[in-house]
Amino acid sequence: MLSHLKASVLVARSTLLTNKSHGNKYEEGFANPTQSDTLFLYLHYSHSGRFIPVYFTPLMVIRSTQQIFKGEKPVWHHSWVSFDKISPHLPMAVIASEDNRFATHNGFDFIEIKKAMKENETRKRKRGASTISQQTAKNVFLWPQSSWMRKGLEVYFTWLIELCWSKERIMEVYLNSIEMGKGIYGAEATAKYKFHTTAAKLTAGQCALIAATLPNPIRFNSAHPSAYILRRQSQILRLMKLVPKFPPVKKAEKK
Repeated sequence: MLSHLKASVLVARSTLLTNKSHGNKYEEGFANPTQSDTLFLYLHYSHSGRFIPVYFTPLMVIRSTQQIFKGEKPVWHHSWVSFDKISPHLPMAVIASEDNRFATHNGFDFIEIKKAMKENETRKRKRGASTISQQTAKNVFLWPQSSWMRKGLEVYFTWLIELCWSKERIMEVYLNSIEMGKGIYGAEATAKYKFHTTAAKLTAGQCALIAATLPNPIRFNSAHPSAYILRRQSQILRLMKLVPKFPPVKKAEKK
């Protein structure tokens, strides 16, 4: 677990050094980060992340490492694109599928948390209530394996990005960093390798398929959907018409 933390710090450090708007010089000691270095880098990365693309995440590094240990050739497809170059259907699809109250909550959907706790009293397979903000915090700053330590850090970083980033920025990072297939991360890579198009040109149906596979993008393939994924696609398409538009239309634009 500590090795994952250190790997995350090194990723954050590398990303920070690409930020031309910061003239800071970092000490050699950060190559072998201490706990205080970890906290500092995390804090700084989360704040400065408002201004820079997130070109890679700890999850991408971990997945590639796992592939190497399995004797596989590492596959890593990812291209950052700005929010305005992503189909407007995609944020609507993930909100409909993953987090209906994304635009209004403060990072944690306590209504869904209460529902999940009540349902889990009788369910064999427990369901979670993670928001898009929580998933973004986990994807960008932490490691995938679940533990109480990671959950605690996830709460902290969720609070931090909700404080420092706009909802649009959180969605931009989420859609660029989330795992959408084996070795495929983000909207642009998914559009290219799954649908032979660009993120900007994804249709509502394609976006709904992508959102349907997000609970397990390694098992489910948006390019070759199973009957279950096609049913989920239909449900998501219906919900996309019901959830509030994101980003919200400004009053000035309405006039």
